[in-house]
Amino acid sequence: MFPIRDHHPSSRFPLVTILIITINCFIFFLEMTAPDLDQFIAQYALLPATVNFLNPLTLVPFLTSMFLHGGWLHILSNMWFLWIFGDNIEATLGSIGFLMFYLFAGFAASLLQFFIDPTSVIPVLGASGAIAGVLGGYLVLFPRAQIETLVTLGYYVSRINVSAQIMLIYWFITQLFSGVGSLAIGVAAQGGVAFFAHIGGFAAGWLLTQLFIKPRLKWQIA
Repeated sequence: MFPIRDHHPSSRFPLVTILIITINCFIFFLEMTAPDLDQFIAQYALLPATVNFLNPLTLVPFLTSMFLHGGWLHILSNMWFLWIFGDNIEATLGSIGFLMFYLFAGFAASLLQFFIDPTSVIPVLGASGAIAGVLGGYLVLFPRAQIETLVTLGYYVSRINVSAQIMLIYWFITQLFSGVGSLAIGVAAQGGVAFFAHIGGFAAGWLLTQLFIKPRLKWQIA
């Protein structure tokens, strides 16, 4: 299932969402035009084996890595998901709150991926973990929002509306099974999709929203 749009209009202009998308696109341009792409990735991506929690400089890639991407499909799909789901979370949290939420989810995502294999020399990069946090928050706050979704089954292609609850739980389950499967066959140690970053980001966004943001919103309404 691939989301086309949601039917839950945002109540405010998504300034930070657009800003994050713009920054990601600009850094992707720098990445693609870098004289030495491998050096660029090595400098800004997260390499778990180089992390030393006693040396703050080695922790900087936990931030910079979430603005890198592995190719056109990677950045386009990530920015599309952020565009669809980010505006509603930003409208709920406010611009500064949303930015902090996004960065926290991205850090949590990279942290879980790091702990899965702390000796790995495979670069970890991408906004997927932070955006997964946005999805987790969306699931808590807007579970019944209708998502216009593209569904493909072989040669059958259709557009249907499904609730965010169905779509996002389905998405999370696929990431969970893929992550466990990658461990079972050793793919996680060889490179590929950082499924545990997706899992960690989604879990962080869901927990943060469920435990702190949703109760505060109820208190404000009361």
